[in-house]
Amino acid sequence: MATDVHRPVNPQVSQVSDRPQASETSQVSQVTAESGASPVPPVPQAVRVEGLTRSFDGRAVIDDLRLDVRQGEFVALLGRSGCGKSTLLRILAGLDRDIEGTVLVPRRKAVAFQAPRLMPWKKVWRNVLLGLPGRPERALADRALEEVGLDHRSDAWPKTLSGGEAQRASLARALVREPDLLLLDEPFGALDALTRIKAQRLVGELWRRRGCAVLLVTHDVEEAVLLADRVLVMDDGVIAHEQRIDLDRPRDITDPRFAELRAGLLARLGVDTAAEAA
Repeated sequence: MATDVHRPVNPQVSQVSDRPQASETSQVSQVTAESGASPVPPVPQAVRVEGLTRSFDGRAVIDDLRLDVRQGEFVALLGRSGCGKSTLLRILAGLDRDIEGTVLVPRRKAVAFQAPRLMPWKKVWRNVLLGLPGRPERALADRALEEVGLDHRSDAWPKTLSGGEAQRASLARALVREPDLLLLDEPFGALDALTRIKAQRLVGELWRRRGCAVLLVTHDVEEAVLLADRVLVMDDGVIAHEQRIDLDRPRDITDPRFAELRAGLLARLGVDTAAEAA
């Protein structure tokens, strides 16, 4: 898996990041060796973030953050609005490089946002191929649309799609890139409750089938416990809490252990579950 090294603001780290590397492991070793840190043993990681800081107008939204995501791992990121979740996702996606610190991510990565962001003047299949290099064949889009159950709408115009269909088209556009890392920024936030459940199940099935690493940014604690191997809570620009979800799949929201994990995470987010129950 080829790895992309994001360019930091720090000039010393920048010199390390600019050098071409042969593999993910060699990149990690190179950065730590030249920065004076202890050597890092090779591990199968899809994401490695060290000392990440991102400031806006002198205020650090992300402050010396550290994050690891293993290959094939599903991680959910929770936190209050404004805590830096979406900023972190944009950095991992390569959409924001005005940073300090080091970010190692796969070169093959894709993002699905809350808004599907489909071009209204292009049919669905053309939207799926949007941004791919060269002249990819339509069959590539059709296969991705079939995987998300939308192949029957391949020739449709985006304005004729329902909210759930538009989100599935957005997922197909991400999957067609064969990502080693799939970044999801609240992709179900605008969906109604029933469509949201179906979309959650679809993402879980796609993850198990594809085996890529997934980082899901969400405000929905139940969604995080339902889908993730590990849930992270972000606060004040850092990862303030980590919770491993050791529940069998498929998960049952009526399981007492599910309810206990959900309550614990809500408490971490400052939600009084006793008052919620009342």
